[in-house]
Amino acid sequence: MNADFPVPGSAEQACRLDLLESQLSALFEVSSVLSRSLDLRQTLREVLGVLHERGRLRHGMVSLLSEDRGELLISALHTDDPHAADRIAYQPGEGVIGSILSRNRPWILPRIGDEPRFLDRLGLYDPDLPFIGVPIRLGEGSAIGVFAAQPPVADGLLEERARFLEMVANLIGQAVRLARTVEAEQQALREERDKLRREVKGTHGFDSIIGHTDAMRLVFDQVRQVAKWNTTVLIRGESGTGKELIANAIHYNSPRARAAFIKLNCAALPDNLLESELFGHEKGAFTGAISQRKGRFEQADGGTLFLDEIGEITPAFQAKLLRVLQEGEFERVGGGRTLKVDVRVIAATNRDLEAEVRAGEFREDLYYRLNVMPIRMPALRERIEDIPDLARFLVDKVSRMQGRELSITDSALRILMRHDWPGNVRELENCMERAAVMSEQGIIDRDVIELTGLNVAALASEPLPSTPAKTSTIDFNDPDLDERERVIAALEEAGWVQAKAARLLNMTPRQIAYRIQTLNIKMRQF
Repeated sequence: MNADFPVPGSAEQACRLDLLESQLSALFEVSSVLSRSLDLRQTLREVLGVLHERGRLRHGMVSLLSEDRGELLISALHTDDPHAADRIAYQPGEGVIGSILSRNRPWILPRIGDEPRFLDRLGLYDPDLPFIGVPIRLGEGSAIGVFAAQPPVADGLLEERARFLEMVANLIGQAVRLARTVEAEQQALREERDKLRREVKGTHGFDSIIGHTDAMRLVFDQVRQVAKWNTTVLIRGESGTGKELIANAIHYNSPRARAAFIKLNCAALPDNLLESELFGHEKGAFTGAISQRKGRFEQADGGTLFLDEIGEITPAFQAKLLRVLQEGEFERVGGGRTLKVDVRVIAATNRDLEAEVRAGEFREDLYYRLNVMPIRMPALRERIEDIPDLARFLVDKVSRMQGRELSITDSALRILMRHDWPGNVRELENCMERAAVMSEQGIIDRDVIELTGLNVAALASEPLPSTPAKTSTIDFNDPDLDERERVIAALEEAGWVQAKAARLLNMTPRQIAYRIQTLNIKMRQF
């Protein structure tokens, strides 16, 4: 075909039909390409390749409006030079491309060299050939980009080619909308994920563990150091001392924090169920095994497995556990395939494992495998100075659960500090919840503590355990100490002798007796 003269009659009609056929074929393939992937840039490059091969359009270019920068950036370009579009942008209204965006209308150039507003920044287009650009829209709104290309010949079919570009631009617009919707949803999910991670780390981090005593500072230092590594940890301590909190803190402050944290109480299951729980089972391995099931080790792959009450497992099962701790390998119950996992193990126990090793009840090799990094949790009676902070923390926790304001008085705290707490923090938590239930006004004082079952009279007669001077010294002139608390504090300091308490408060015996009566303070008889 002669590019300088239109083709007359039937020859022109044949060219038009031939172009239409190639465009229909290209359109079908373009729609297939756009439906295959959500990677917008890669998809657009493939679309431009199809149009070059099948649609009779050279150097296709898709430029999209940057929401951040407010200018047109080239998102895809069909060229052999992968860096041709680097650092090239168009302002709205600038040149032909910018004008198509701002006018939101197609622009057909019969010959590029005749249009002075054409900015040949890419250096790809033949100045003697036509150029067509159409806006990319999201629905019926304003343009969000420009789709442009150069026909390979100058003929009388530019209008047909422009309509074809508009059809492709509509498909591109739908792909852009879908990609942006998916990206927005993914961004929202990422933000939600990051928020949940921050909340989980805050909930299970060091701030959730109360303690300022030397014993607890040692625990914190050990946790901070061991959290960095994959070392096996054995947490020792009485029931109720917070061993699981320490396991949480180790995991969520470790490089494995983004992976799973799986927990299992070894004392809750017999050997046969414990093996299935830890290692999983194959379908049909035993009655009731209707499907394959992953065990806790598989679930924790790449993360951390917390084995609570590890001292309760039987010697028969200890050998099976030892293998997976040494080699990281195991088989599912009923299976013959060896599975390998990468799991950090944190174990906890309240038992004297050393004594059990000597008695032959706990395997020595398993003991040494677990006891790589021991952390001992002190009993609550060994950290009496932490009781006020713990009690206030637990009262705030119950307050959120009950949806009302709760507070605890200093006199109640002094009583709590005289109890030996054999049940440790768990017992203290239960006591605070009972006290909240028994407190109609939301103020937990010594009288409310007595209603929880603690023998307040007996505790009040005992001296306060040895604590730093700042804990046992009471400032009776503290403006934040209300009148009732001030009188109770003086009575406690004076061993409930009114005359001594009166001297502490610079009162007469008659004045303090009057206040005891009007403030409804129950005197303790010893």
